[in-house]
Order: sequence, then C-alpha cells, then structure tokens
Amino acid sequence: MKLPCYLAELSYPQAEALRAQSPVVLIPVGATEAHGPHLALGTDSFLSDELARRSQRALDERGVASLIAPPLCYSVTEFGAGFAGTVSIDAATAKALYVAVFLGLSRAGFSRLCLVNNHLEPAHIATLHAAVAEVEQRAGLRVAFPDQTERRWARTLTEEYRRGNCHAGRYETSLLLATQPQLVDEAEQRALRQNDADFLQAVRQGSGDFASAGGPRAYFGDPAAATQAEGDDTYGRLVAMVLAVIGELWPG
Repeated sequence: MKLPCYLAELSYPQAEALRAQSPVVLIPVGATEAHGPHLALGTDSFLSDELARRSQRALDERGVASLIAPPLCYSVTEFGAGFAGTVSIDAATAKALYVAVFLGLSRAGFSRLCLVNNHLEPAHIATLHAAVAEVEQRAGLRVAFPDQTERRWARTLTEEYRRGNCHAGRYETSLLLATQPQLVDEAEQRALRQNDADFLQAVRQGSGDFASAGGPRAYFGDPAAATQAEGDDTYGRLVAMVLAVIGELWPG
C-alpha cells in the first residue's frame, strides 16, 4: 500500500480491494477558525490530516491496513466567530453531519472508524462524543475517538497544553511548523507577546468567545517560542494516543 493512502484518491476497484482487508479508516476532523494573526484558518484541519498521515505510517509498520477519509472541516467554533473567516455551524447540524458520515462509511463496507481530531472547543468535543454514541446506539457501530482532552492523554502533552492556554500558542504553532511551515507567518509569530490570560478559567466563568476570555487577537500562550522540533515530538505523543485507542477498541 502506497502511503499516504487517501480514500478520495482511490478508484472503486482499489477501494474494494482495500476494504477486504478491514482497514482502519482515519477521519481527520478540524475547523475553519481564527488562530491568531499568524496561523492559517484551517490549522486544526491541517494538524488532523498530518496526525492521520503519521498514524497511518505507524499502523503500516505494525501490519495494519488503513485509509484516510476526506476531512471534516466545519464544526462548532463559536469562540472564534467574531473573527473574519471563521465558519461555525450549530451543534445539531454538526452532529447530524458526523453521524451521516460515520453511517455512510459503514454502508460502504468500512466498519473500523477512528476520529483524528485537533479542534478542542468544548462544545465541539461534546458534539463528537454525542455523534459517536448515537451511531453505536442506532447501528451498533463503534467509532474510536482518541480524545486528547482526556486527562490520561492531556498529561502526556506539553506544559502549555496542560495549562489550557494553547489556542494558536506554542503548542499549535509548533505542530503547524512541523507540517506546513509555509502557513505560519513567522514574522508575525516572532512579534507576538506571550498571552497569559487564563482561557480555561474564563470559559468556566462563562466566556463564550476568545476576546472576552482575554484573547483579543485569537491566541493564547506563547507562539513566539514555537519550534518544529517541539511539533514533531508532540506528533509522536499524539500518534501513540491514536494507536493506543485503536488497540483498545480492536485488540490485535
């Protein structure tokens, strides 16, 4: 199997041949959302696609067939809705979309589905969990969801991530530098001052957008400190998370 292997790039006979191997279908999930003045609006989607590619290589090394499905790039992203270019959809629409895609892949003969998500807005995470629960209830379809916001995975990630002040900060900027550095405005990045506003505390207190949470330029943390090396290291940790959850759901 030539890597990366994207479902959208296969002919139907190729898809049929691969389907016979019961592949894991990696579904990149992201958003179209403001990520500071220095990162692309599609950052979360680009990060998920790269994580899917790296996870696919790791699965291939273990003799596990896999496919990368077309990405889901629209989601609940109300925190960034006030910034140009952000596209948010309501939770009911997002859930219906995700459920329809999961069931559609199942009807196409793919039963091992795994979400690869890097959009961390709480309402989005809740929507994904609700969609996974619905397809299991309706169709008995189990979908792996490696959720980096779970404590067992969050504690393996960077200090900035664990503080929760990582939107478009050092954490995400490092990840994008490690996959598509041309989409990082490095002059802007280097000029940004560290933003120590407590984003998570502001959310707990009812803030519903980046500006009111202390991020008037849609970033938190320290993007100027980001490096490609940190991004590569973090991808390694995220790949380990993806493989662990796949192994839990489909042992062997």
